[in-house]
Amino acid sequence: MAAESHVILVKVSGDIVIARQAGRELAAELGFSLTDRTMISTAISEIARNITSYAGSGEIRLLVDEREGRRALIVQAEDQGPGIRDITRALEDGYSTGRGLGLGLPGARRLMDRLTVDSNPGQGTLIEMWKWVPENV
Repeated sequence: MAAESHVILVKVSGDIVIARQAGRELAAELGFSLTDRTMISTAISEIARNITSYAGSGEIRLLVDEREGRRALIVQAEDQGPGIRDITRALEDGYSTGRGLGLGLPGARRLMDRLTVDSNPGQGTLIEMWKWVPENV
């Protein structure tokens, strides 16, 4: 059964901070280590920044659910922006269609246990990433 989800609307840079803090708080409640909480909040910052940089607005959803047979903290970032033309390239270090360093998506993928991207040009993007909840909790 899925837990209640937290939804943070992302329109301006201050919303990135709110999403990051909400993710850090949920991770703490779930018993993640300080290191894991930092990685989760950093990954949230990266994908939320992509929303403000490329789509203008969107939302971050935080929830706890099962993925691949295990309990996970799940972060979903969704927007109705221009979409990603080449997902494979977007996940490569150094690739950017804007002025960024091209570290957002690949960086977030390294920080989390899984990251998936569903996007079509002109139809927006849904990024889902998760980190397994520690089993000792």
